[in-house]
Amino acid sequence: GVASIDLPTMSASKKRKTTDNGDDMQSQEQEYAPYFYHPGTILSHDQILEAIKAGDIEISPFDESAVGVASIDLRLSPEFRFYKNSAGKPPLRVTEAANYEDITERVVVPEGETYLLPPGQSCLGITIENVKIAPHLCGLLEGRSRFARLGLFVHITAGFMQPGINNRQVLEIYNASSYPLELVPGTRICQFIFMKMSGAATYQGRFSNQEKL
Repeated sequence: GVASIDLPTMSASKKRKTTDNGDDMQSQEQEYAPYFYHPGTILSHDQILEAIKAGDIEISPFDESAVGVASIDLRLSPEFRFYKNSAGKPPLRVTEAANYEDITERVVVPEGETYLLPPGQSCLGITIENVKIAPHLCGLLEGRSRFARLGLFVHITAGFMQPGINNRQVLEIYNASSYPLELVPGTRICQFIFMKMSGAATYQGRFSNQEKL
């Protein structure tokens, strides 16, 4: 026969589900805000605002004008980390124990000034905004096309944002162009895309509550 798939609905007659210890999950599922039951995975402009109103997404500070058709723009903080000169130092062993703070130095750009990123070099940045999302949501951190066209990578890798995070977003920035690029604090440098999960979980790893770079 053909296998059937139960899709979540808001109907009171939906199939009863239980946890491992037998507790009824039906009431828990009905607590999700209406946006969660719309078709599709990525939240649109209106669904992002619904999720914010429901408390499933918290952006601090929040500017509604930063919400796009399917993402929200985040601004660049004046905090940066540049990579120290490695001349004469042994190779860095890439293991779980490796710490980026050991090979970088933190600087804060004074108000009104910029951070100069030479061609072919990278640095770390962080968003002004703190992002908190519910355990049934996750996300992607992406660059913006206008800056990609300048040769700017907003993050080299690690673009997946785990469910249940409550932190500022660290940016692994790279200048792939042949021009020095001036990074201007306060610029809407990246965008956060929100996605619905088929279940719920909360990331509790090393950077789950990162507040500073």
